[in-house]
Amino acid sequence: MRLNRDVYVGIALLLICAVFLNATFDIQSPLFGQMSSALWPRIILTPLTFLSLIYVIRSMRLTEPVWEQRGSLANWFAYYKNPICCFILFFVFLLSLPYMGMLIGGIIFVFAMLSFLGGWQPRQLITHGLVSAVFVGAMWAIFTFVLGVILPEGEILRLM
Repeated sequence: MRLNRDVYVGIALLLICAVFLNATFDIQSPLFGQMSSALWPRIILTPLTFLSLIYVIRSMRLTEPVWEQRGSLANWFAYYKNPICCFILFFVFLLSLPYMGMLIGGIIFVFAMLSFLGGWQPRQLITHGLVSAVFVGAMWAIFTFVLGVILPEGEILRLM
């Protein structure tokens, strides 16, 4: 067993999950007959805690970590090109929400993300367009009509 940086990060994640799970017991229950307000945080925190535990166990079993020689700043940007571009796409999506709304902006964001990560061939573009329209449209419909959540409609849908 070797204690490396990943083990410390995993233990920190376990401690954070434990603090959050403990905090869910302080959430007051509603007075009317409804499910507990702490249910959703516990549903999210339980698998997160389990995954953090797996992370700690796997980190303890690993041998010496492999260090890459990236060198210059240009090499660093080339190495982290995908996450940087994904964050930029998400930032553009957030900026476009007031104008395009959740439905149109979400479809364009998912299409751009799938195309950036999956390729730009014509057949792939059709697949990405269908996946983004169907799944973002379905999620938007569930949140809007079933759950009654008010999502940003944007200026484009407001004009229609």
